[in-house]
This record gives sequence, C-alpha cells and structure tokens, in this order.
Amino acid sequence: MDNIRGSMEVLNSFQLTENMQGLDDQSKLLLHSKEVLAVILQGTIREYKGYSKQEIMNFIESDSLSEDTEVSPGRTNTVIAGDSTEFIQLNEKTSNFDIAFKALNPLLSKGVIAVNLHIDMEPQKNYSLPYPVEKRGMYYLARRLSSQLSLVTEQTDYGQLEKCYSIWICRDSIPEDEQYSVSVYEIVNTKNTGRKETPKENYDLMTLVIIKLGNMVYNGEKGEENYDLLHFLNTVMYPHKEDFIEAVSEYIDFSETEELWKEASGVIGLGQCVYNDGVEEGIRAFVIDGIEEQISRERSVAKLQRHFHLTKEKAEQYYDMFASEA
Repeated sequence: MDNIRGSMEVLNSFQLTENMQGLDDQSKLLLHSKEVLAVILQGTIREYKGYSKQEIMNFIESDSLSEDTEVSPGRTNTVIAGDSTEFIQLNEKTSNFDIAFKALNPLLSKGVIAVNLHIDMEPQKNYSLPYPVEKRGMYYLARRLSSQLSLVTEQTDYGQLEKCYSIWICRDSIPEDEQYSVSVYEIVNTKNTGRKETPKENYDLMTLVIIKLGNMVYNGEKGEENYDLLHFLNTVMYPHKEDFIEAVSEYIDFSETEELWKEASGVIGLGQCVYNDGVEEGIRAFVIDGIEEQISRERSVAKLQRHFHLTKEKAEQYYDMFASEA
C-alpha cells in the first residue's frame, strides 16, 4: 500500500485543526506538513504521476524545511517553512502566497542537474467571490514565474525559468453541479504551420489547479478519477468525524501513534501538548528579543504568525503573555 508513516508533526497539526471552523489559518497549519502535501501533490502534479507519496515527500526541496523549530522526541522535521511568500512592487499592496515552496521536477532533472517546480498552495474558504478565483490563480502564477528573474537585462537567460503550479482548495459556496471536481488550466500549443513542434518544456511553465469540495459528505466511489484526492481533502478540511483517524490512515500510516491519538483528550490534547512543550520557549525568547530590539508589537505578532505558524489571535496571546517578562 502506498502509505507514508505519519510523524508527530502531522499528528500535532491534526489535533490542532480538529474543528476546522475558521479554515484559513487552520488549513495553512495542515498544509505545512509534508505528509499532507504529498497526498495532494500526488493527485495534482502531472510530473509526479507514478511516484509514491514517500518519493514525493523526498522531492520537496530540503532548503524549504524549517530549521528553527525545536526537534523534540518523535519530531522529524517534516514541516514546511517555504519560500518567500510575498511579492511587492512600488506603490503596490503586499500580496501573500499562503504556502509557497519548491520541489524537484523528476522529468527534467538529469544527473547532478536539478530542476524544480515552484508550487503555491491556496486554501480558500469560499469559491464564489466577487471575482473569478481562476483569474486570481493565473495572476499568482504569473507573479510566481516572473519572481524567478530579479532584474531583466539583455543578458537575462530566460531558459532558467522553471515551471510553476498554483493549487487552490476551495471548500464552501460551490455550485451544486461543480462540487467535488478538479479543474486544470495550463499552457498548450494549439497550432503549428511548420512541421516541427517546439519541445513542451519550453512553454509548459504555468499550471493552475482548482479543487472544489463543497459539502461535509463526499459520496465518491473508490476507483473514480480523483477519488483519493477528494476523499482525503474531504476528511481533513472539515471538522473531524468519529472515523477521522481510520479514514486518514488510508493515506498516512498512524499505526505507531494511534494509541497516542486515542489517549489525547480535553481542551489540550496531545498535539497541543507537543506544540507547547517544543515551541513555547522559543516563542518566549522571540518575543523578549524583539522587545529588547524595539520591534513593534504589530510587527512581532506578524513574525510570530509566520515563523511559528500561529493564528493572529494566538500570536497576540503569546506576545502579551511573554511581553511582561521583558
């Protein structure tokens, strides 16, 4: 069976996101786990067809991994820190990718030459917005592609551009006839007047994937196209059901930690305990150092959210709790 062993990080994120009511901040926490990403990438990235989830986990670039999170017993550094998540131009509002990282493109990597895919993952609570999600996704792709070249000159080597994926997971406000569907938009060569076609890798640089869920109940059948992707996302992107651990274990093996899951109870479960024990001291030092360096509360809270994957409310609570010690 193509399962991957579940680490304490992903068990922790499942504990912390059990209710999944707010979705945005909670789902971002989930999507920092390599195990979760591997399941999604296996079902969406054409270049990963035929590869196992473990192989896909290994494709995620090691430089994308967080190195400033304390490694406690059972923790295996499977949390994504990610690439720069914002793009800025003069007089322009700052825009942020939710989860941005790089992963190996096995089809184009030869020997010691590594070619990457640039991926951003966008959990979206509502699909029906004042503008088409598809247009926003294409804009993000264009910015992700252009950001690979810092300054364009006559000597710029456009051959260095690498393919970008933008994967949008939309949960609610989806028309009934579009629920539980996957749409893929990419660049294709539609016409040639000459006899020779241009190699696909020369223009295959942007792919947009829109995943639409839409209901807490998924009635797909095993064997159907996209079943594993939609079943997995339906399981983890809504408040957990009683059979949650059984359902998610079809993709991520928790046989070694299932008893720990069952033993977790109360407001502070196992995941919260692991999180607090391993990270709180780092947050405390982060807050105190920031105050000593005269960094504003607003900026410190934003940095806490980014570096420790916290909601704004939680970051503010930690800041206020430790600020009194400075």
